[in-house]
Amino acid sequence: MKDQSDRGLLFRSEDIKILMQENSYPEKFSRSNMIESKSSFNLLFLLSPNINLEAQDCGSKFLFKKNQYILHFSSEESAAELWTENQEIIKYLQIQIHYNYILKLINPEESKENADILENMIRNNYIFLHKQTPPYITVEMHMILREIISSSKKGVMQKLFVEAKIIKLLILMFEQFDEKNTVEETPRIPSMIKKFVDENYNKNIKVEEIGKLIGINQNKIRKEFKAQYHVTVSDYIADLRMLKAKKLIINKEIMIKEIAIECGYEYVQNFTRAFKKKFGVSPEKLRTE
Repeated sequence: MKDQSDRGLLFRSEDIKILMQENSYPEKFSRSNMIESKSSFNLLFLLSPNINLEAQDCGSKFLFKKNQYILHFSSEESAAELWTENQEIIKYLQIQIHYNYILKLINPEESKENADILENMIRNNYIFLHKQTPPYITVEMHMILREIISSSKKGVMQKLFVEAKIIKLLILMFEQFDEKNTVEETPRIPSMIKKFVDENYNKNIKVEEIGKLIGINQNKIRKEFKAQYHVTVSDYIADLRMLKAKKLIINKEIMIKEIAIECGYEYVQNFTRAFKKKFGVSPEKLRTE
């Protein structure tokens, strides 16, 4: 079987190949073929809705919603066909990683945990994580994919960059697998947003941007988050920032401007206003008391 076309190729090294496939003319090209090389792990991120996938070697069929993904191990070279109903656009990102690269990365001889992870990968246990439903791409995964797609790095810097991003994707995937197999699943959208905010509240993040990243209407994000946690996304972000600010303000060696930046505020005036609203006193006055 001939190797897959390099159309859409973003990166290729001895161990890793990344392809971005987007069918811009669905009326002319309603189907897409994907090749999995021998002894390879394939991360497949479905970025458009209602993609059908049929594995030609075993005849298995799947229907994916937008923003779902799978990790599939192929021991032999294989092919799969992807298509959508009603001639919709097919858009997906495929990251192909050679088995030997993963073997060196995880090294199953180091611990039982490592051995279990590799065994789960080989047995394709990461295809369906919960109730036979393919996992959804998290906000953080979306950010990493966007960085990979838009990166302009070349040469060895590109190789190091790509490998670091793939390792981060694998970590997030393993964590997601563990979470869904140890605790009862909470509503997907609120828990996904909360995790992202908890890790990034000190950055200049907005609900609108989160919505664009995961392809979900911002109004739906606001509604479901408040229903689950009884607070708006914006107020939750503000509360986390103020809690951090109150901890930092007692250290008089840190400038107010530095605290503002550390808490995600671009302008110190906005930080001072928010601080005073929350605690009834300005940060400068609190320091003198």
